[in-house]
Amino acid sequence: MVHSDLFRKPRAFALFLGLVLFVSSGLAERTIGQQAQRSPSDTVREFYKAMREKRFRDAFAISIYKPAVDGLKPEEFEDLRPEFEKVAAALSGKIEVTGEQISGDEATVFVKVPKDDDPTQTDTDQVALIRVDGAWVVGDKENQEVVRKAGKTFFFNARIDTHHSEVQAMFQRINLAQLAYLQQHPGLFADMATLIAAGLLPKDLEGTESTGYRFHIMLAKDAKSFTVGAEPAQYGRTGRLSFFMDQSGIRSGDVGGKPLNPPPEEPLFVKLAIAPSRLDYLE
Repeated sequence: MVHSDLFRKPRAFALFLGLVLFVSSGLAERTIGQQAQRSPSDTVREFYKAMREKRFRDAFAISIYKPAVDGLKPEEFEDLRPEFEKVAAALSGKIEVTGEQISGDEATVFVKVPKDDDPTQTDTDQVALIRVDGAWVVGDKENQEVVRKAGKTFFFNARIDTHHSEVQAMFQRINLAQLAYLQQHPGLFADMATLIAAGLLPKDLEGTESTGYRFHIMLAKDAKSFTVGAEPAQYGRTGRLSFFMDQSGIRSGDVGGKPLNPPPEEPLFVKLAIAPSRLDYLE
């Protein structure tokens, strides 16, 4: 997905779109002359600093994402605020610039960043930059064109794409939770409240704020089978696709935010083979 390849090369900047997704703060006026004096390394330092300090407009002003925020209304910024703040939290660790390489109007800055699983250790990453109107900005030419075409819809589309991917990942997690419950209660599956109470699923599934989706588990009367569904909390804003999972796998479709049901000729409930080593609900 092109949205996920945001800043770093060659490794995708997954933290940002893992998407992306913003807040109104004053945009400091900077002249092109001031920007031109900033080296690629200084641009990267300033970008990270502005993101950590939650000066999101300042950060995006020195990146290829400037066209994606310039046209946003204050209320649209507020709508995207939670996503920007997730990014700021992910970038809270200290970065160390170790070098830069310039080739014409493109540059690469080499940085050390804390590892996700062990902040006491560091990974080496590369941040791509391009020169625009004499000033270095964070990003690459390929994604610059994507952002330019999408304009103010870019971050909203990126958020929706991210939510769609996260729903499928959550379906897999629900399936694993049911398998774990099945091992403790032979032959029986559980509803969502029970799985959450048992610590097998996160509590935020009870709401829609963090996921953008309403999840529900449907149990058969004998609790020996189940299906899973998910619909966007705000159709067109937090998602466009509805999802349904049964023994044949995960299906999705745009049905205007309504539940996606199995075809009439298929049984509503299907039994999961009791084989903990297999994920029969996944394709």
